[in-house]
Amino acid sequence: MADYPTESDETLANLLHEQRRFLPEAGFTAQANATVSDYAESDADRLAFWARQAERLDWSQKWTEVLDWSNPPFAKWFIGGKLNAAYNCLDRHVVAGRGDKIAYYFEGEGGDTRTITYAQLTDMVCQAANTLTDLGVTAGDRVAIYMPMIPETIVAMLACARIGAPHTVVFGGFSSDALRTRIHDCDARIVITSDGAYRRGRATGLKPAVDEALLDCPDVRNVLVVRRTGQEIDWTQGRDIWWHESVELASTDHQAEAFDAEHPLYVMYTSGTTGKPKGILHTTGGYLTACAYTHWAVFDLKASSDIFWTAADIGWVTGHSYIVYGPLANGATSVLYEGTPDSRTKAAGGKSSTSTKFRFSTAPPPPSARS
Repeated sequence: MADYPTESDETLANLLHEQRRFLPEAGFTAQANATVSDYAESDADRLAFWARQAERLDWSQKWTEVLDWSNPPFAKWFIGGKLNAAYNCLDRHVVAGRGDKIAYYFEGEGGDTRTITYAQLTDMVCQAANTLTDLGVTAGDRVAIYMPMIPETIVAMLACARIGAPHTVVFGGFSSDALRTRIHDCDARIVITSDGAYRRGRATGLKPAVDEALLDCPDVRNVLVVRRTGQEIDWTQGRDIWWHESVELASTDHQAEAFDAEHPLYVMYTSGTTGKPKGILHTTGGYLTACAYTHWAVFDLKASSDIFWTAADIGWVTGHSYIVYGPLANGATSVLYEGTPDSRTKAAGGKSSTSTKFRFSTAPPPPSARS
């Protein structure tokens, strides 16, 4: 067997010491959202720092205590405060006169595009919230979401947040067994899915995986189905409901209810590759404060001009934080891309290069009736 060269422990240790500094250009520093004083403030009084960041949100009732860590590792943030995550992501922007601002440019893998304003997205979420309420979903009930990267997935998440029903989004690439495990663990009684999804140029089924998972989930009473691919699917009368025959016909009037800052927002499961998936519970106030701040500071977001894109799947925590809750809380315009971008092109001389092109129009949408 051939001997392969190895690095000595001393050499590897040397690689851990990096003394170089790469400073940003002065012009960038001058316009950056985050400043040196922010770091100094957070070091001097971290609770005061996070209290100031929480002021980015609209609270129906202000907190009485920033942090309760009397029972580690269970931290409770903004004790006594009340807010609604969906209201902070949608309604308040419409109330402020920004309803006609574009929330998402959606790019379907097949070339279809949609431009959705904040007012339009608010209406869609209110319709979905009314539908879930009609299906008996109340605050505290869990809803499983097993969908592709389409606007209705975001609508489903925010509708759950609006009525205080914690959601668990299961990556659409996971198996029926993985879905079943998560439904059982969080005791979800409603599943939101689609007939199928487009990925890498072909349609794949999602509803069949739901049907298989529910063979061992007798407590699930309804499956709300978005028509995306038009595939033939099995249908269970009395349980399965088409999205376009329910949500899209529902009223757009819905009053968001304020919930305690520690009210559960969603459950995110580990992948399960090294054991049984473990559900991590994210509550509302602290999570939304962190998402809004980090999206603004880390990505140096200029909401008045920037178009933001996160290439993660919504099924991961990055997708939750930087496709949905962070950008919308900040009133940003984002790109939502279905499937996998095709970045394979040929440059001169036959060498491969990378260039992803989107086909959406950045022309302003027609005026909204709710602006």
